Amino acid sequence: MATRYDDQAIETARQYYNSEDADNFYAIIWGGEDIHIGLYDHPDEPIADASRRTVERMASGAKQLGPQSYVLDLGAGYGGVARYLAHQYGCRVVALNLSERENERNRQMNREQGVDHLIEVVDAAFEDVPYDDGVFDVVWSQDSFLHSPDRGRVLREASRVLRSGGEFIFTDPMQADDCPEGVLQPILDRIHLETMGTPSFYRETLKQLGFTEGSFEDHTPQLPLHYGRVHRELSAREDELRGQVSEAYVERMKRGLEHWVDGGNNGYLTWGIFHFHKS
Repeated sequence: MATRYDDQAIETARQYYNSEDADNFYAIIWGGEDIHIGLYDHPDEPIADASRRTVERMASGAKQLGPQSYVLDLGAGYGGVARYLAHQYGCRVVALNLSERENERNRQMNREQGVDHLIEVVDAAFEDVPYDDGVFDVVWSQDSFLHSPDRGRVLREASRVLRSGGEFIFTDPMQADDCPEGVLQPILDRIHLETMGTPSFYRETLKQLGFTEGSFEDHTPQLPLHYGRVHRELSAREDELRGQVSEAYVERMKRGLEHWVDGGNNGYLTWGIFHFHKS
């Protein structure tokens, strides 16, 4: 039986990603593997190629990936990261994710690719990670924390389950530190939350938790580029989606993508790769 969450924002996110509309959209348009912001060599590059490049870039900066590594991916989506780390580095990976529907696709792909022995797919919210303290060498996340109503709690959980000396590597679409008040309301309405994280929030909170910042690769221009690329792909393939994704969902998604593009181009948003080390 699927778990229902008491916090309305968490339950809203779960229901959204469990919906047939969202599942088919992310599987067909976004590629159904890595459903996060990509790093593009050129604006018309396939979404899947650019999204996988983000994974590769993040992994290249990690020091502790290998057959002995135990990795936790928070908000794992369809598990593309877990499969990449299992194939390329031989890591054991926990793919923790809110959506049972996405998790079933994840498990199926793990079996098909022969890495299910290395990957455990867990139905859970990252506000309550069901693991003991200090068991992971690396905690990883891509573009997931924005969906949490309590990001401070998510970071405390990440810190709790990460061993001393471990690495915390993540991306998140963020409100710029100097963003004017009120201009991101259309995006906040879209994700059903009152706030977004900021670079200063992540830096200050993680410093208090005993982390040292290793680096922040600022790739902010990629954010509007990515959402614009998804918008074009969605518009070009609408006929293919008929019968699989509702017209109402497609129209809402188009408007939502436009808000992300506008926010990025206006300097209200920022995005990049954070790399922290736990003392």
